[in-house]
Amino acid sequence: MENQVAVGLDIGTTKIVAMIGRRNEFGKIEVLGTGKAKSLGVHRGVVNNITQTIQSIQQAVEEAENESNIEINDVVVGIAGQHIRSLHHSDYITRQDAEKVIDEDDIEKLKEQVLKLVMLPGEEIIHVLPQDYKVDSQAEIDEPIGMFGGRLEANFHVVVGQISSIRNIARCVKSAGLEMANITLEPLASSEAVLSQEEKEAGVAMIDIGGGTTDLAIFKDGIIRHTAVIPFGGNVITDDIKEGCSIIEKQAELLKTKFGSAWPGENKENEIVSIPGLRGREPKEITLKNLSKIIHARVSEIIEEVFLEIKNYGYEEPKKKLIAGIVLTGGGAKLNHIKQLVEYITGMDTRIGYPNEHLANDSNPELSSPMYATAVGLLMNGLDQKARKRAMETEAELENNSIENTDTQVEIENANQTENEEQNKPIQKTEKKSSFFERFINGLREFLDNAE
Repeated sequence: MENQVAVGLDIGTTKIVAMIGRRNEFGKIEVLGTGKAKSLGVHRGVVNNITQTIQSIQQAVEEAENESNIEINDVVVGIAGQHIRSLHHSDYITRQDAEKVIDEDDIEKLKEQVLKLVMLPGEEIIHVLPQDYKVDSQAEIDEPIGMFGGRLEANFHVVVGQISSIRNIARCVKSAGLEMANITLEPLASSEAVLSQEEKEAGVAMIDIGGGTTDLAIFKDGIIRHTAVIPFGGNVITDDIKEGCSIIEKQAELLKTKFGSAWPGENKENEIVSIPGLRGREPKEITLKNLSKIIHARVSEIIEEVFLEIKNYGYEEPKKKLIAGIVLTGGGAKLNHIKQLVEYITGMDTRIGYPNEHLANDSNPELSSPMYATAVGLLMNGLDQKARKRAMETEAELENNSIENTDTQVEIENANQTENEEQNKPIQKTEKKSSFFERFINGLREFLDNAE
C-alpha cells in the first residue's frame, strides 16, 4: 500500500482548495483532508492581490492540515487564466548514429529543443505535449522508442502563459510557507479526474466552467489535441443576475445556485421567488422565468465561445471526429438544465463529469461534486509524480548495487592473480571501488586521451 501523500492546490477565482491524499491498495485515491477558502485576490484566474491570495492559501492549507493531522510542505499547483494560449509546432533532431535505437533521451532532447523556442515578450512555455512522431520518412508514429532512424521529428501542442502571472502564483505559494512541487494546466488536471481512457481514445471535448474562466481540453486517440481558456465563467452569470434584478451579489449567487436554470422553458410565468429588501425596504419579487432568461443568455454566450474553439480544432473532419462528445465539469456544470442547453447549441452528446471514479468508496460524498474536479486532478498529478520519482530512485539504487557487486568481484579476481600474471600486461578491470559519477568522468578522460 502506498503511504506517501501528495497535495493538490487549486487556486480558483471563487475558491481556493487544498486537498491532501494518497492511493490505497486498490489504486483509488483516499482523501485525508480538504480545506476550502474564499478566493479574494484572484480575478479570472489571474492573481491581482498577493496578500489576500496568500491569506486564502494559508486558510485552505490549515483546514486540510487540521482535518488530516499531516503537515503540508509541497503542493502541485494548477494554472489557468485569460493569459493562457496554445500553439502547434513541429521540430526535429538529427541523430548521430542511425543504427542505435531511439530511446527516452532522444525524445527529451527533442522536447528541450522546443522549450528553447522564442516566445512573445513576457511569455513562457508551461507544457510541451507531443502529438505524433515521424522517423525518417515513416509518419504518424505514436511511440518511436525502440525504432531505428537518423531523423526524429514530432508535432507538438505547446501551452504558453505570462511569466508575471506564473511568478505571482509561485510567490503566493512560497510566501504561504509551501514548496511548489509542480505546476500544471488546470484543464489537464480536470481531464485526468473526469475522463475515461476510452473517451480520450474515441475523441472528447472537456469543458470546465469555473468561477472566472471556462477551460477547454480536446482529446483524440488518447492524446491531448487542443486547449483553450475562455475568460468567462460563473461570475459573469452572477453579475448579470445582480444587474438585471437589482440585487446584491450574495443574493444573486444564491438565486443562481438554488433556483437558476439554463433553460427558460422549464419555468412557468407564475413561479416567483421573494428576496429580502435591504435595511427595512420592501422585499423584491423575481419571476423564475426572467431569472432563467438572464442565465440562458449568458451561458449560451459562453458555450458559443467554447464551440468556436471546438470548430477551430476541426472536429468536423473524419480524422478529428469527437465520438464521445462533450463532458461538462467545474462548478458551472451544477447549473440546472445546462446539459440540455449544451446539446442544443452544439448538437453533440453531453454528460456531466464527476471525479468520483478515482476516489475511494468511503470518501466524503461532497468531493464527488464537479467543482472539485481540478483539485482531485492536481492531487492525482502529485501522486503520480512522487511514484515516478520513487521508481527512478529505486532504479538508481539497484544500478549502484549492481556496480558495487561488479567492483567487489573484480577485486576478488585481482587478489587471486599470481605474481607471474602481475608481470604480464595489466588487467584493465582493476579499478578500485568508486561511485558511478567518478567512473563516468574517468571514462570520459580516457576517451579524450585516446582521441589525442
